[in-house]
Amino acid sequence: MQAPVYNLAGEVVANIEISDKVFGVPFNESLVHQSVIRQQANARQGNASTRTRGLVSGSTRKLFKQKGTGSARAGSIKSPLRRGGGIVFGPHPRDYHQAMPKSMRRLALRCVLSAKLEDGELKIMESLKLDEIKTKKMAVILDAMKVDTTTLVVTGAADTNLVKSARNLPGVKTLPANLMNVVDIIGHRTLLMEVDAVRKAEQLWGDSSSGEENNATA
Repeated sequence: MQAPVYNLAGEVVANIEISDKVFGVPFNESLVHQSVIRQQANARQGNASTRTRGLVSGSTRKLFKQKGTGSARAGSIKSPLRRGGGIVFGPHPRDYHQAMPKSMRRLALRCVLSAKLEDGELKIMESLKLDEIKTKKMAVILDAMKVDTTTLVVTGAADTNLVKSARNLPGVKTLPANLMNVVDIIGHRTLLMEVDAVRKAEQLWGDSSSGEENNATA
């Protein structure tokens, strides 16, 4: 299929052929949902911990005699019913990791890329190279592209000048193509991709039987 290519001034300068295997895939809602849940679960540290009554510090003596006080029986100051006592059914360190076949992860990524193109939220740019670190210049580029919402900027390779120019703009995030993932694509309304990033995506995910594995959480 054909897709327009924009320059830094927001003008269409060419049309390129992009792969239907990456940008023309029917949307699979259940697969994308599973991929999002997996990525968010794998991002959890799982180190939340609480102390039970056996772990909190405190005396083990009986607080008052069993009978005759008119109060409920109390055997320990470490009871969960008392302030400073143990926690009942609190969280403990655990592993939230979820596995997902490589072919399913790649298909989910192709689904969201295709959805962005179909909804008109994917814009391909000729190049996003900046000669200097300049936030104002990056803001001008986004304005020329008529971008006024959250934006994910994807480059063919890591670009320090671009990253530092965009990091102070609210709602804007930059990634190299090989680190694209479902959560970031869905979490931003507009997706800006360099032509090099498009070709990298086609190389990585255009064929489910080959290609380099994504090093991020896609």
